[in-house]
Amino acid sequence: MDQSNSQGVNIKTQETKKDDFIAPTPHNTPIVTAPVQNLTQPKMAETPLNSQLVSDLQGRLGSILGAPEDFVDSLPASVQRRLQGLKHLQAEHGKLEAEFHKEIFALEKKYLALYQPLYEKRAKIVVGAVEPTDEEVEAGKQVDPKPEGSAAPSKAEDDSETPLTGVPEFWLTCMKNHGQIDELITDRDEEVLKHLTDITIAYLDDQHAFRLVFTFAPNPYFSNKSLTKTYYYQANTGIGDLVFDHAVGDTIQWNEGKNVTVAVESRKQRNKSTNETRVVKKTVPADSFFNFFQTLQMPEPNDEDDDDEFEE
Repeated sequence: MDQSNSQGVNIKTQETKKDDFIAPTPHNTPIVTAPVQNLTQPKMAETPLNSQLVSDLQGRLGSILGAPEDFVDSLPASVQRRLQGLKHLQAEHGKLEAEFHKEIFALEKKYLALYQPLYEKRAKIVVGAVEPTDEEVEAGKQVDPKPEGSAAPSKAEDDSETPLTGVPEFWLTCMKNHGQIDELITDRDEEVLKHLTDITIAYLDDQHAFRLVFTFAPNPYFSNKSLTKTYYYQANTGIGDLVFDHAVGDTIQWNEGKNVTVAVESRKQRNKSTNETRVVKKTVPADSFFNFFQTLQMPEPNDEDDDDEFEE
């Protein structure tokens, strides 16, 4: 999963209620429908200590510049004057940061085009449409050479009698080898994901958005040929950072009795008059990787406050 496995740039947000949301780029895309919290990474030249120091200083500066007006008004005139100057510097920083994120986005798009021939060849090999050349196979052996003195690998059996097509369950294996994604995959999900044949990314023209595309072979679980999830940014936020706005996922057309995102609970009910019993079945949500394709909206600023007004 070359498209989504490398690390990208962390993108922060402006409002307090949105601080837990990081605008996803193709390289830091949230893998669940919940907010991605506190994903920060030090730059190459930073030590952990310097990174923490910078974070603390930025936090202190932000709290001062965003302090209530009555507090600022209580400060000496000379300090207030300096704060106004700092606001100007912060605004200039925001302009540069906006350009930085635009260039990062453009760079990701540029390299996607360069990666594309490799991804297309990979997809063909995985589904068995083509075979790798002898040169590619020999070069692949050199990527991960065996240490000197190690035992010679046992010779693989010839599959001429029961030939396999491509690389079975390639993408399921990739996802199972990703720690965070593996936690989302249930046993029922695995049976569906065995039919996953490719994962690609596409950028939407003239929009701050990108789309993840999961392509499936015909299968008994749903009729969709592919499942997509599209991530949108807020444009012209005026704060330098790209801000996550919402994500739209496809509706999965599950076949009868094959929906792995729900479970059926059964319980018995007894009729008080006749003393007869009956079994009542109820459909309830179930944990599943396929919940990833649910549409994700940014919560309104007052959503959390409204929840606090009610007690369980």
